[in-house]
Amino acid sequence: MRVLLLGGTTEARRLAGLVAGEFTVVSSLAGRTRDPLLPAGDVRIGGFGGVTGLAAYLRETRIDVVVDATHPFAATMSEHAFEACAAVGVPLLVLRRPGWSAGPGDDWHRVASLAEAADLLPQRGRRVFLTTGRQGLASFAEHDGCWFLARSVEPPEAPMPRRMEVLLDRGPFTVAGERELIIRHRIDVLVTKDSGGSGAKLVAARELEIPVLMVDRPAAPAADTVSTADDAATWLRQRGR
Repeated sequence: MRVLLLGGTTEARRLAGLVAGEFTVVSSLAGRTRDPLLPAGDVRIGGFGGVTGLAAYLRETRIDVVVDATHPFAATMSEHAFEACAAVGVPLLVLRRPGWSAGPGDDWHRVASLAEAADLLPQRGRRVFLTTGRQGLASFAEHDGCWFLARSVEPPEAPMPRRMEVLLDRGPFTVAGERELIIRHRIDVLVTKDSGGSGAKLVAARELEIPVLMVDRPAAPAADTVSTADDAATWLRQRGR
């Protein structure tokens, strides 16, 4: 069975490691990171050219199954995968890590977009910890009244806030490390996306009573969906029988 695995997420790499010895796995990475962590099996880097290009790729390479394990906010790629698989008649599985839920002691404010988060900032704080990725910094470029600590894997590009310090780092992160970072930079509000994962920064924010602006994730495609790489591997093995 030939499997196209979309995404460079932790879950995608784990799934590739679980099934690369059983199936022919091709992992497709967007190419936005210059030094990506490579999964087991074959790897292709770069886009497909929209729905038409992806559908052509599925036909030409005789892909049997597609697993969409992209980042929960990669809505365009997920939409293209859904439409291309429907056009070609290839089964699609969506692998999405669970989102976060607020608990006792959390001071969260859910918003629909980065723009809405930016609009709320002056009411929530002035020293901002941004963990929304480098491509989202433009939404905060006009906030000269705030100071930003922006963390990303790759250096950001303009437009971005004028008063900003960039921290280049890649997770996983620890609660102790996040707590120290927030205290050292005198952060008084955290802005992040509901991407799921360990959530060390959210625990640190709770402990330090820091408010959080949480951007809701877009809806996932209406396809078979699992939340762990192990469940995705089980689904693939059932298909491969």
